[in-house]
Amino acid sequence: MSFYNHKEIEPKWQGYWAEHHTFKTGTDASKPKFYALDMFPYPSGAGLHVGHPEGYTATDILSRYKRAQGYNVLHPMGWDAFGLPAEQYAMDTGNDPAEFTAENIANFKRQINALGFSYDWDREVNTTDPNYYKWTQWIFTKLYEKGLAYEAEVPVNWVEELGTAIANEEVLPDGTSERGGYPVVRKPMRQWMLKITAYAERLLNDLDELDWPESIKDMQRNWIGKSTGANVTFKVKGTDKEFTVFTTRPDTLFGATFTVLAPEHELVDAITSTEQAEAVADYKHQASLKSDLARTDLAKEKQGFGLVLMPSTLSMVRKSQSGLRITFLLVMEQVPLWLYQPMTNVTGNLPNNLTFQS
Repeated sequence: MSFYNHKEIEPKWQGYWAEHHTFKTGTDASKPKFYALDMFPYPSGAGLHVGHPEGYTATDILSRYKRAQGYNVLHPMGWDAFGLPAEQYAMDTGNDPAEFTAENIANFKRQINALGFSYDWDREVNTTDPNYYKWTQWIFTKLYEKGLAYEAEVPVNWVEELGTAIANEEVLPDGTSERGGYPVVRKPMRQWMLKITAYAERLLNDLDELDWPESIKDMQRNWIGKSTGANVTFKVKGTDKEFTVFTTRPDTLFGATFTVLAPEHELVDAITSTEQAEAVADYKHQASLKSDLARTDLAKEKQGFGLVLMPSTLSMVRKSQSGLRITFLLVMEQVPLWLYQPMTNVTGNLPNNLTFQS
C-alpha cells in the first residue's frame, strides 16, 4: 500500500505554482469576479499560530472552488506590520524595526507557502510600504475635506510606559496593559476621530438589503443602537452652568430621584465645593484606573460620590422638527447629583428611565 509522502509531493507542486504563477489574478472581463480577502496578519517574531491557518484554510477552499467554477479570483495576502508590538520590541532590544519586520515577514511567507495556500503574491501588500500607506493618507485627506475627520477631546486608555493609548481589548481585568503589564489610566486626550455617525441611518437602513442571517443583522442594529428621544438641558440655578442628558421618556422627568455625571465631565470641577475638592479628586483618580467595562460591571458593588443638590427649578430645552427651540420649565424637588458613570452615553437602572449623556 502506497502512502502520501508530503515532503516530496507538496514542495513539487508548490514550486510549480510559484514558477507558473498559477494563482495570478488575470484581467479577463468575460469572467465573473470573486474577491477573497483574509485579515492581514501582524508578522510577529513567533511566526504563525494555529488561528492563522484556521481562517486561511476556509478562504482558500472557497477561492479554489470559485476558480473551478470559472471565476476570476482575487485572493491576496499582506502584512499589518505597523503597530505597538514592533515599536516596543525595537525599544526593548535596540534592533532596527525595518530589519526585524522584514525578517518576520519572510518567515511568515515561508510558513504560508508551506501550507499550500493559493495566494496571488503579485498582489502582496505591506502596510509599512510608502506605496501602500500613501493611499491611507489620501483617504484621510478626502475624509477631512468632506468634514468627516475631526479632532475631539475623548477619554482614552493611556499607558505612560508605552507612551501611547491602547484599545479597550488591550486592557486586562486588573487594569493593566496586555503588553508589558503596565498601569492603564483613563484620561481625556485630543484625538482624530472619523464621523461614522454621519452614516448611522444609512448603515441601519441598508441592513435590509443584505443577504445575511437575521441574527447577524440584529447584532448590527444593536451595535448602531438607534434611540429616539429628546436632549434635555439642566441649568443650575443661580449659575451659568448646565449639562445635557438624553432621554427616551421626557414624561418621567418629574419622577427623577437623582442625576449622575461622569468623573471626567468638565462640569465636575466647576461645581465642586472647596470642602469636597480633595475627596472628589481622589474619587476621580480611582475612577481613572478602571476601564469602562470595570466601571459598568453589574456584578460589583456600585461606587459613587454625592456631589451637590440640584436646584428645584430646571429647564428642558427641546429642538422641534422645524428647528425651533422650545423651553419647558420643570418644577422639581431637589435631587442629588452623583459622580458615577463612565464618560460615554450610558443607560443606568434609574427610576426615571433616563439615559444620561456625559
